[in-house]
Amino acid sequence: MLYGAIEAGGTKFVCAVGERGGRIVDKVTIPTSNPKQTLQLVDSFFKKYRLSSIGIGSFGPIELNKKKESYGEILNTPKLDWKNFNIYHVFKEKYNIPIFLDTDVNAAALGEYHYGAAKGLNSCLYITVGTGIGAGYAKEGVTLKGMTHPEMGHIYVPRHPQDAFEGSCPYHKDCLEGLASGTAITARYGIKGNELKDKKEVWEVEAHYLAQAIVNYIFILSPEKIILGGGVMKQGILFHLIRDEVSKLLQNYITIDSMDEYIVPPQLNDEQGVLGALALGVIPE
Repeated sequence: MLYGAIEAGGTKFVCAVGERGGRIVDKVTIPTSNPKQTLQLVDSFFKKYRLSSIGIGSFGPIELNKKKESYGEILNTPKLDWKNFNIYHVFKEKYNIPIFLDTDVNAAALGEYHYGAAKGLNSCLYITVGTGIGAGYAKEGVTLKGMTHPEMGHIYVPRHPQDAFEGSCPYHKDCLEGLASGTAITARYGIKGNELKDKKEVWEVEAHYLAQAIVNYIFILSPEKIILGGGVMKQGILFHLIRDEVSKLLQNYITIDSMDEYIVPPQLNDEQGVLGALALGVIPE
């Protein structure tokens, strides 16, 4: 049997057809424009195959409460063409097969859980640090959802003592995303992070914020593996700085045998999102 998968991002839709076990048979990347144009191209790709289900890991915020009539609706997104667009209903009506929906970061966590850095473990936390910050948590093959999906990028963390930047989040100013996202780095220093790679003090501030958040996640969720992805994490020095800072903050209250093996990069070559979407359909909630 073949299964469809969509990593629905704000800049691109990665669509794939795969098999149980995670083997990708075919894949295409489609620029995200308006819903009509984007989904026409998605349909042109999928109509070549007979699919058993489609899993979608979508940008958001998105309504994931199945008890609500608005289940599947993209909510207060800056992508205005997609605001209040119900991606679940459109796919359900179009294909008349089971459709499984989650956030893009939850899907990425699920991809790493089944096929990547957390394969064989009971749980993992996937954090993406890029234009924004988001995190997904998978435990025993199920992602974390409640009243809504978690918004771990918007928690508040203690400020670095030498950081006077007001924060870039349009909603909360100095939440984690407002202080540590790629957008925040550019706004704070006036240039993009990849032009600051030799400025250790920049990455020490970044590691301070990310480590504060990670310690909170450890205490609350107790994940067996923490996976850090996204464009900002391409700065190799960050992993070393974050691991050291997390160790200091934990104060030996929780014992982690090897921080190098606990806080790690993704293993799926930027395919964790689409593979997680595949797992949504192959291994239903």
